Amino acid sequence: MAGRKTKSGGGPAAPEASQEADGKIRLDKWLFYARFFKTRVIASAMITKGRLRLNDQRQSKPGHSIGPGDVLTFPTGRQTRVIRVVGLNDRRGPAAEAQAMYTDLDPPIETATASPLE
Repeated sequence: MAGRKTKSGGGPAAPEASQEADGKIRLDKWLFYARFFKTRVIASAMITKGRLRLNDQRQSKPGHSIGPGDVLTFPTGRQTRVIRVVGLNDRRGPAAEAQAMYTDLDPPIETATASPLE
């Protein structure tokens, strides 16, 4: 059977495995793992609509690779989030683990307890 490939033929690795080994991960996956969106489908839809900026450039492909040091800007509810990617993860873990994946670059929100006249 000439020309037949074997299972251990040494073909290319799976795309997602090579991205994670390279220090990169899909944008929609990272947003889901970092718990900014409940599902990857919701994260993908937001990216496809052009509502996310990666390093000040609008992105429309959920499969775009990101890594540590990248800055993301996107809306969540009534707030616009500006975050810096600090780390990657291979799963959607607990909230504390997710918060360790990014640094929030937004200025702290002032509380409404103080009177504007003071």
